[in-house]
Amino acid sequence: MRIDRLELEGFRNYVREAADFDPRCNVICGENAQGKTNLLEALAYLSRGKSPRARTDREMIGFQADSARLLVRAESRQREFKVQADLFRGRRRRITVNQVPVKTNAALGDVYRTVLFQPEDLTLIREGAAARRRFLDTALCQLRPRYAAALAGYERAREQKTRILRDYNQRPGLLEALPEFNEQMIRLGAVLIQYRFQFCLRLAEIASACHRECSGGREALTLRYQTVSSVEDPGADPAELADRLRRHMESHREAELASRLCLSGPHKDDLLAAIDGREAKQYASQGQTRTAALALKLAEREIYRTAAGEYPVLLLDDVLSELDPKRQEFVLNRIAGGQVFITCCEEDRLPSLLGGKVFHVERGRILP
Repeated sequence: MRIDRLELEGFRNYVREAADFDPRCNVICGENAQGKTNLLEALAYLSRGKSPRARTDREMIGFQADSARLLVRAESRQREFKVQADLFRGRRRRITVNQVPVKTNAALGDVYRTVLFQPEDLTLIREGAAARRRFLDTALCQLRPRYAAALAGYERAREQKTRILRDYNQRPGLLEALPEFNEQMIRLGAVLIQYRFQFCLRLAEIASACHRECSGGREALTLRYQTVSSVEDPGADPAELADRLRRHMESHREAELASRLCLSGPHKDDLLAAIDGREAKQYASQGQTRTAALALKLAEREIYRTAAGEYPVLLLDDVLSELDPKRQEFVLNRIAGGQVFITCCEEDRLPSLLGGKVFHVERGRILP
């Protein structure tokens, strides 16, 4: 799985640029605010249909442009693909794969996949539950199209339910529609729990081994998936999960009406991490939480490789500069075997270690 070429037009601070990449390592150098992160954002967007930074597509269009075009030429499963996204200020975007329109973001995961690691991900363990849910959702949406569809449907139903709870005082008739959206959340929520639980089992196995290796065998990382309290076995069949979710939602009905908030459902799930039996979020040192975050991201990459038979494209956005030499060495030893993009402020020894190309980014220009 590799990206051979990227073309950008009107995207962020890129007026019109193109670059041909090495199948091994591509080091993107440049001062801050020159466009290095924007380049990785484009690569991630074309693999997911969603930006890791922007809330709307309009935010990615350059200030002086009315539209933006992103195009990638990639190879995956011994096939060549051309993925193109056209973004507009006044109408919906258009994404095509080999000139065929793509209807859902999940379809892009069948072309090529990316694992993006940013400096803020080093605090993943210490963040609130929403950050870890976002990590699970981003990974599973690329890995399992059915999960992506269920998540989109669940969020639509939750949004409708939230509107009903917010407005029913002024419009009591809205409550008649509440059972319908509850059932949608229950049915789709059972699918989310099932996929998250299976993914977390595999994640825990691989991340634990990564953490043990990085810590020199001195520490043990454990991960546990936490969902609504009424679900005693997240690995149960969907019908059993739906029944448990229904009970939980019914028990929270009065509290939801009083607070006007959706209080019940897997939109409150979490991934709990512990190091040597102690809750990592509360008791782990900065070094321990960084090692655990590294382990999660590298485990995500290994899960993709097992599922697809080839490594995903790894995007490291100025992460190495945030790590001490020991953890830098650990990451570099772990990333061989697939295509890697690494941003940094100064050219260093990475290409000689991994083989590849160096690009300099300056004011939205990509200079080999």
